[in-house]
Amino acid sequence: MSGTNQRKTVHLAVYDTLADWETGHATAWLARSGYEIRTVGPTTEPVTSIGGLRITPDAALADLRPEDSALLILPGADLWDTSDDLAPFAATARAFLDAGVPVAAICGATAGLAREGLLDDRSHTSAVSFYLAATGYKGGEHYVDTDAVTDGDLITAGPTEPVAFAREVLGRMGAFEGAQLDAWYRLFHDSDPAAYEELNS
Repeated sequence: MSGTNQRKTVHLAVYDTLADWETGHATAWLARSGYEIRTVGPTTEPVTSIGGLRITPDAALADLRPEDSALLILPGADLWDTSDDLAPFAATARAFLDAGVPVAAICGATAGLAREGLLDDRSHTSAVSFYLAATGYKGGEHYVDTDAVTDGDLITAGPTEPVAFAREVLGRMGAFEGAQLDAWYRLFHDSDPAAYEELNS
């Protein structure tokens, strides 16, 4: 979608119990590539991550429009599995995908998308297949047992794969391409010293 490249704002969803470690690689390197990272919460009231970080959202979810964003990132959080509090974020993901704006979901957020029906017809992954199966969704045949999956505008990953998640996000958003993207992944996932030279060449 040509318009995606013109919109340089990436929205990171933030909510209580969000998993701090899951999106840092993606947001840091998107920011370094020229994207503005803005946080969006249930409201603009502060939220607290699993690690105890207090975050004051830049915007409230009700005010977020797909046309104002290049990407929506949905981190995992305990709340995805313990209540319906985050269901509005999955509904917003539907609006983004319907508008042709990418969505990237990791860990528990994949279950939220499964409940919303967004994984029924798209290739996807998560922590394990039976975690998503427990949501009652209809997309089991599209589950891929791998580190991270991109299907068009949707990126998914499990909780132990923040670097692979970032690889897919950075590739989809054009922050890195080809050999440079591969070098980035080998540096941060495999600690390959040769990759550092390739990344900075």
